[in-house]
Amino acid sequence: MLDGASRIDDVVAKALEDGQPALGITDHGNMYGTLEFYKECRARGIKPIIGTEAYMAHESRHERPARRGRMDDSGGDTDGGHKLYYHLTLLAENDIGYRNLIQLSSLAFLEGYYYKPRIDWELLERYSGGLIATTGCLGGQVLQTLLRGDYDGALAKAARLQDIFGRDNLFVELQDHGIPDQKATNPQLIEIAKAIGAPLLATNDSHYTHAHDHEAHDALLCVQTSSLLTDQDRFKFEGEGSHYLKTAAEMRYLFREVPEACDNTLWIAERAELDITFGDALLPDFPLPEGFSDDRAYLEHLTWDGAKRRWGSELPDAVVERLSYELEVIASMGFSSYFLIVWDLIRHARDSGIRVGPGRGSAAGCAVAYCLWITDLDPIRYDLLFERFLNPSRISMPDIDMDFDSRFRDEMIRYAAAKYGRDHVAQIITFGTIKARNAVRDAARVLGLPYSAGDRVAKAMPPLVMGRDTPLRYCFEQDEKYLDGYKAAGELRDMYEADPDVRRIVDVAKGLEGLKRSDGIHAAAVVITKDPVTDYLPVQRKPESNQDPAEAPLVTQYEMHGVEELGLLKMDFLGLRNLDVITDTQAMVRAGGHPEFDIDKVPLDDTATFELLSRGDTIGVFQLESPPMRQLLKALAPNSFEDVSAVLALYRPGPMSVNMHYDYADRKNGRKPVEYFHPDAVEVLDDTFGLMIYQESVMRVAQRFAGYDLAQADNLRKACGKKQRDLMEAERAMFEAGCVQTGYGEKLGRELFDVIERFADYAFNKSHTFGYGLVTYQTAYLKAHHPVAYMAALLTSVKDKLDKAAVYLADCRSAGIPVLTPDINRAGADFTALPVDQVPPGVELPHGCPGVIVFGLSAVRNVGLGLMEQMLEERAENGPYASFHDFAERAPEPVLHRRTVESLIRAGAFDGLGHPRLGLLAVFEQIIDTTLTRRRERSQGVMSLFGDWGGEDADPVFEETIEIPDREFDKSERLRVEKEMLGLYVSDHPLRGAESALRRRVERSVSDLETMDDGSIVVVGGVVTTLGRKYTRAGDQMATFVLEDLAASIEVTVFPKMLAAQGHKLQDDVIVAVKARLDRRDESRFGLIAMEITVLDGLSDGPAALLTVRLNANQLDAGGIDRLREIISEHPGRTPVEIEVPPGQVVRLPDEYRVDVDRVIGEIRVAFGHDAVRL
Repeated sequence: MLDGASRIDDVVAKALEDGQPALGITDHGNMYGTLEFYKECRARGIKPIIGTEAYMAHESRHERPARRGRMDDSGGDTDGGHKLYYHLTLLAENDIGYRNLIQLSSLAFLEGYYYKPRIDWELLERYSGGLIATTGCLGGQVLQTLLRGDYDGALAKAARLQDIFGRDNLFVELQDHGIPDQKATNPQLIEIAKAIGAPLLATNDSHYTHAHDHEAHDALLCVQTSSLLTDQDRFKFEGEGSHYLKTAAEMRYLFREVPEACDNTLWIAERAELDITFGDALLPDFPLPEGFSDDRAYLEHLTWDGAKRRWGSELPDAVVERLSYELEVIASMGFSSYFLIVWDLIRHARDSGIRVGPGRGSAAGCAVAYCLWITDLDPIRYDLLFERFLNPSRISMPDIDMDFDSRFRDEMIRYAAAKYGRDHVAQIITFGTIKARNAVRDAARVLGLPYSAGDRVAKAMPPLVMGRDTPLRYCFEQDEKYLDGYKAAGELRDMYEADPDVRRIVDVAKGLEGLKRSDGIHAAAVVITKDPVTDYLPVQRKPESNQDPAEAPLVTQYEMHGVEELGLLKMDFLGLRNLDVITDTQAMVRAGGHPEFDIDKVPLDDTATFELLSRGDTIGVFQLESPPMRQLLKALAPNSFEDVSAVLALYRPGPMSVNMHYDYADRKNGRKPVEYFHPDAVEVLDDTFGLMIYQESVMRVAQRFAGYDLAQADNLRKACGKKQRDLMEAERAMFEAGCVQTGYGEKLGRELFDVIERFADYAFNKSHTFGYGLVTYQTAYLKAHHPVAYMAALLTSVKDKLDKAAVYLADCRSAGIPVLTPDINRAGADFTALPVDQVPPGVELPHGCPGVIVFGLSAVRNVGLGLMEQMLEERAENGPYASFHDFAERAPEPVLHRRTVESLIRAGAFDGLGHPRLGLLAVFEQIIDTTLTRRRERSQGVMSLFGDWGGEDADPVFEETIEIPDREFDKSERLRVEKEMLGLYVSDHPLRGAESALRRRVERSVSDLETMDDGSIVVVGGVVTTLGRKYTRAGDQMATFVLEDLAASIEVTVFPKMLAAQGHKLQDDVIVAVKARLDRRDESRFGLIAMEITVLDGLSDGPAALLTVRLNANQLDAGGIDRLREIISEHPGRTPVEIEVPPGQVVRLPDEYRVDVDRVIGEIRVAFGHDAVRL
């Protein structure tokens, strides 16, 4: 990784251009590129030779020698005078050799991983069949021995390799990159070949394709080692500029004195015969119960049994017809066992209490899956099409993605491994590539140019299209696919011509773009095989530091598409956080007095849910959180489940680019007429108001107007998506002919195909959007009916993501749901919902408050989940703690760790016991030390001098308690300490009560920035938190901090020049206004670049606008009026007040009721809800 700079299509094209009949691949220590290389070579008519450049231990793969000295291409020296690892080139001569390569590459990771995956002599002896080996490069055992001056030792090692692989299968390898060590050792290698009768082999260590690529490759090495091209001592290749794919003529000239060394490359090419089979399904065997002859019979049994539970014992004719058709298609395509495997996994999850999603992707259109409880939406009722999922005219493996409660994804993988065998199940690798913008920034860095130089070039690049960069190449040359990007890159081309630094950056970046940067584990994909995984493909384990290698996940070396192309069963086990939230909310609702509550049985036409959606109150609702989405919901006013699903399909770049989302909203609500391209289209587009927002709509139109069957219609849908001209022309001819045959005529056929072609860009998978629409609806239902439990579960789900937690905390405040600091007696490990009757005394509740949320103990900094579970178990057994002394007396000893207890105190966990935080911090260690001493003495039967038994059966009681001083932090310090422990302002906020004054000093709230464009100049305000200073490579100091208002937060970067001028103003917890440039240059970056910073003192100075207090009818009782009068009386000031009561009446209060708006606004919102105040 970050070593080879060749792109497979380029290197194959060059070999083809030179007339070379074969080409070999030998990735370092792995087989990552094998399948892509094999397919490209076959497609271009070149024979692929598959190999690997293995890393080899000195003697045994189990040895772990200490490394010393400088790291080099062989890992550096060891204390024994050997290298940490050596290189050995292995090539597959045939299928047996390929299988042995897989075994060796896998075992190097599974048994020999130490800095690198290493094989050894013993493994070579075991898996030598069908392999051709060479003595390797300068990093090989033979060459390293020669370089130590030990010719006899080198001869012995070469002979040992020959004994393992056979006389004609061990080649003595010669290389000439102009490196002195190679020139010195090549004559000795020729002597060794003669001595053992081994053939010579001329090779070139090719790490890039063309000679001029060497600078890009050098830059890649700098990216790998975090160094600059100008660094003198950095890692670099010797023989600069020679590690490219040389032509046959160049190689013949280099080795003109030993022509047989070049001839032998053709001999190997002639011998290498490997055929990798693609496309044949290799499904694992599903164990059948007695009484069933094959998987088809068992699947049919389960399906018809499930159908009766779904639709009743008397199945409707439409159901029988649909199921019979689907079962026949599934069986004829050989996929019955696939469905059984998925059914079994889902059944295990449901039986284990693990929540499963209702179905994602096109699988929701399968009625068999619905009968097996793989999916949870009736595809017949919602017109979800089976052919969109499994097209009988196009044989391809089904793909059912499974969503699970994210906390149990690993459990599902463990179950699959237990069911089919640990060596039959692996997760799938994924590769991170260097994208265009990152390539530009990497190039500027390795060239030693300032960050601003790379940033300037990156900002001149075309905007992202559907989250993707325009490749650098197509910013400079026109291509039909990237024409929009080319047009938008005019400024970049001008900069390239005018600025030599920009030219250098772009030229180097072109060489980096698209190369693999890293390997990781796919977030969802898992492969399950009939025989052990290593019978089909290589695997790896990469243990982390101090991790037992056996505990590291087993991962394929081939990426997801390669696994599928081999015909293996690839499944997606996805962990969906929203399912965690639903699970936890349902549990809290049941525990809170509704034991029969089942979210899967709630009606899908609930009025309160649609009202919540229509007012855009969807913070925390699955897929509906962004401000533009909330605006769309207000315009659309959903009143059916179909509307909820439609909004998910419409809120995407394609439909939004042509305003289809608001067209739908306007047509639905009568603001625009509903139009159809033909009167008969009402039959298929009535539910979407004449718009083809779903791919299934396109398929239904093709069926109705062109006479297609649904399999043909799905082929049309797929062709439109691919945008291949030849496919589209063929489909157009067939479609127009179909319209003629159905009587609609060629003219309508031509016009309609144009419409379909355009809409295909925007249409979305209806099955997927309805499946996820159900999760969206369920989360909205929970927020509408059980807001306290839902928000508590939501906060638990993001307890490690403080930016999201802050948003949800602000939403709780807006909804009038107080969130309390952790409470040692009331809090759970996670965030907990408390009904009103269990709220601690002294907590002021808003009028009509449905309950409160208590901060989860495990979310406190330095407090682990395991410790809190021990404490909660003790509390459940023996009751609440009466005091801190009681806590010290009873809590399990591990819980009383100094750091843990101090964090709990600072977070306010003991406030409910009446202990001031500052006073308790002064004495808690002393209390715990004396208490633990006494507890240990008691456990040993020693009675303390101060103990009083009080009777033979009584526990000893400590009489002389240490007093807790009555000292407390002031408000600002208490909030600072609290935020340090909780990551959030919980009990209060520095901006509470000053919102209106802050709004007068800024232009935008932080949450407004989500919808603004990169480069926008904004003025925002809030509290400075997590201020940090660091140094640039030039040694200049810069800073970053998080700017937080009451609803959201964003990172602000202060570059050195700005910091020098205004850095003295910055400190944590100060309130500032920041003029800044919005920086959202790519998907991974969303922040501000500071231009001016103003500290905001005296936010309450100056008159405020008229304050309007809006009260609901249920707040107009005597208690509500008295509470409002009390709040207004406590905060006199200069701002006039009016009260708005339903139905729209306004009462202006006399001047004696003017208020200090910055102080009163917070208390009114706490008492009556966030929306009760309007300025």
